[in-house]
Amino acid sequence: MDILLQPFQFAFMNNAFLIMMILAVPTSLLSCYLVLKGWSLMGDAISHAVLPGIVLAYISGIPLIIGAFCAGMFCALSTGFLSENSRIKQDTVMGIVFSGMFGFGIVLYTKISTDVHLDHILFGNMLGVGPVDLWTAGLIALFVAAAILAKRKDLMLHSFDPVQAQAVGLRVGWLHYGLLALISLTIVATLSAVGIILSIGLLIAPGAIAFLLTRQFSQMLPVAVGVTMVSGFLGVYISFYIDSAPAPTVILILTAIFIAAFIRTSIQTRRQSAAR
Repeated sequence: MDILLQPFQFAFMNNAFLIMMILAVPTSLLSCYLVLKGWSLMGDAISHAVLPGIVLAYISGIPLIIGAFCAGMFCALSTGFLSENSRIKQDTVMGIVFSGMFGFGIVLYTKISTDVHLDHILFGNMLGVGPVDLWTAGLIALFVAAAILAKRKDLMLHSFDPVQAQAVGLRVGWLHYGLLALISLTIVATLSAVGIILSIGLLIAPGAIAFLLTRQFSQMLPVAVGVTMVSGFLGVYISFYIDSAPAPTVILILTAIFIAAFIRTSIQTRRQSAAR
């Protein structure tokens, strides 16, 4: 029993468990809407685009989260502007914008002297989170979760049918850019724990898994949150014993659950087809 409880005897492990439980809520809720809207690549684009904002914020001496949020919103707004004012499709524009900003961030990073290792920015440092990181993630998670739950029905209609949402009088512009702002905020909250690259896993996998496991959107939200919390706990717990980084382990568990859910859904579909 002492061996099983050993991870909970270390403060850095308890902080890792705590920040994963905090991040599970906003990332999972957003993930459901991103999957329904087909915005998975948008989350990927914003997560990569925050790097130059982080570097510029470091150079300017302002909080890194401000630079990351501003860079994320710039990526989202520029993507929307370019896709609306050109013949290029949105996914192509997103690929160009986020790869360009990510490259710009790498070039900036190589030109400055800092004690912050690039690996911690790209992949996070969950075992190194402190009280400031926990408070930052907690406040952002609370705000994002409250905003989503307050507007969940409007966001659902906007995700399924933007034309109908506009017809019934919803402010689709506010919903569109509000959702982009929530994505940027959430990515900022995940930076210290899972980093730029792995944050996209938390913004896609939970919603995709919930989409496979249930047919009702009202059930997708709690299923996604539950799956992420379980994966987060197991990932951090298992990483202690196999001596791996917690964040990639969490993503691997989410991937394994997605594969299992996909196989389960495929088998059920075949059985239903055979029964007919």
